[in-house]
Amino acid sequence: MCGIVGIVGLQPVSERLVDALKRLEYRGYDSAGVATITEGALHRRRAEGKLVNLEKRLKDEPLSGTIGIGHTRWATHGASTERNAHPHFTDGVAVVHNGIIENFAELKDELTAAGAKFQTDTDTEVVSHLLARHRREGMTRQEAMRAMLKRVKGAYALAILFEDDPSTIMAARNGPPLAIGHGDSEMFLGSDAIALAPFTNEITYLIDGDWAVISNTGAHIFDFDGDPVERARQTSIAAAYLVNKGNHRHFMEKEIYEQPDVIAQALGHYINIIDNHADTVSSIDFARIPSLAISACGTAYLAGSIGKHWFERYARLPVEIDVASEFRYREIPLSPQSAALFISQSGETADTLASLRYCKELGLKIGAVVNAGESTIAREADAVFPILAGPEIGVASTKAFTCQLAVLAALAIGAARARGTVTEDEVQALVRSLAEMPRIMGQVLNSIQPEIELLSRELSKFHNVLYLGRGTSVPLAMEGALKLKEISYIHAEGYAAGELKHGPIALVDENMPVIVIAPHDRFFDKTVSNMQEVAARGGRIILITDETGAAASKLDTMHTIVLPAVDEIIAPMIFSLPIQLLAYHTALFMGTDVDQPRNLAKSVTVE
Repeated sequence: MCGIVGIVGLQPVSERLVDALKRLEYRGYDSAGVATITEGALHRRRAEGKLVNLEKRLKDEPLSGTIGIGHTRWATHGASTERNAHPHFTDGVAVVHNGIIENFAELKDELTAAGAKFQTDTDTEVVSHLLARHRREGMTRQEAMRAMLKRVKGAYALAILFEDDPSTIMAARNGPPLAIGHGDSEMFLGSDAIALAPFTNEITYLIDGDWAVISNTGAHIFDFDGDPVERARQTSIAAAYLVNKGNHRHFMEKEIYEQPDVIAQALGHYINIIDNHADTVSSIDFARIPSLAISACGTAYLAGSIGKHWFERYARLPVEIDVASEFRYREIPLSPQSAALFISQSGETADTLASLRYCKELGLKIGAVVNAGESTIAREADAVFPILAGPEIGVASTKAFTCQLAVLAALAIGAARARGTVTEDEVQALVRSLAEMPRIMGQVLNSIQPEIELLSRELSKFHNVLYLGRGTSVPLAMEGALKLKEISYIHAEGYAAGELKHGPIALVDENMPVIVIAPHDRFFDKTVSNMQEVAARGGRIILITDETGAAASKLDTMHTIVLPAVDEIIAPMIFSLPIQLLAYHTALFMGTDVDQPRNLAKSVTVE
């Protein structure tokens, strides 16, 4: 979602603000802007579209000043225009905001009735108007800040400049993440540690309800009631990551090809290859819990859906799963003796965090499967299971998805061992399969790209695509469809193959490619029957299978992608590779923005 940066120091800040915003591009945005204080006055530059447009604006109209704030906006209220771009100015107050002010309409009516003139269509502008009004009423800056925070409701991360104080940035957090960076005679503010990595690795995370007064010498943090509080300073590992494309055309391509390495790293954290067992010791005792709840959003939800299969099959552990935006409102009757697992690449997903807090209130043990160990979800969980994928910049998740799967597989094996539902020989066989996975992934990635490129050229000519699968291949079919529509804008749907005749078969004709994910497993023969139904109606089948499945299918296909035969537990990770590459290369032929597809954000920090 939106990205926030701020710098207060001794040197000009505008160029560094833009550089920091570039590190937040992965979050998704449609406009950008910066503001500084120069010679006692607020100045800003804003631009619709990509940051290159803001850079051009700054080149033509430079900004000086040693204090400033910057923002990349993902539109929630009001169109993606320069007029609606942040920062917003009102009578000597500048504001940038990530989140949604839920009572903005009520506040706007009140302020308008009192004579306020609004210049934008955003919810954010009520914040600057409230602060300006409180200052006119004679309040100090800190008093105005406290009074404003008492009025606004919803989710917000805020950075604020007051024109009459060219040495201080004020910040507040309630929901979306916000971190203070500590430098040498400089202080920084950012939506995440990656934005601050070029400047510092000393980070203090604000928690919900906190607000802060930041100068170049330090930060004073207060709770919602205005009482001073101390928050821990920690060393961030974000600076250790080099965020660039290397020799690849896009971050997504780079991240697809990083998967063998990052999965090897993730598995090394959870499995003991020498002894062939899964090490998942944590504060969640899988042997004692009667059930498990899993919740997540988007691709992480689909990873959880595959994890459900593994927990139930191997550990005989009943699993309740739902997308987080529904989970939190269903009021599920969960036992305090149970546990809940929340999956999020960013660790900041608003709906997932709200679902976590719902389960925590019910007394459940909380586990977090996250890529960001410093995130809010990680900090609020009882047990953290890092996926160790490294920064994922492409909006469409690839390596984070397969790392989530690898970690869930290891957790399921560990839970099965703890519950005594598998033998030691079975545990060792499963762990050996996981240990082999990075090597097999590398082989697949090195061999299938040419045929994927040729197939993608054909696929780019269609407007609708259907994906089918059974077992763990059902969520994988949904993931394949999600990837294709995310980055190529081709309409695609993923279905359980057995559901084909209950509706989707009405769409099947020669203009509807049907991508079937079918490893030669215990479901294969049933899936072949579904493919025959497609073939009988002139559908064009793209079959993704293994050597045994290719020999056994005996069907004419538009194309068959043949992968190595692998154990069922690693098949979802191996079979994810062609669906990722298929989406990527199809998007290239469509000419879309692969890394930053329209309307999407990497980190969804609002409901």
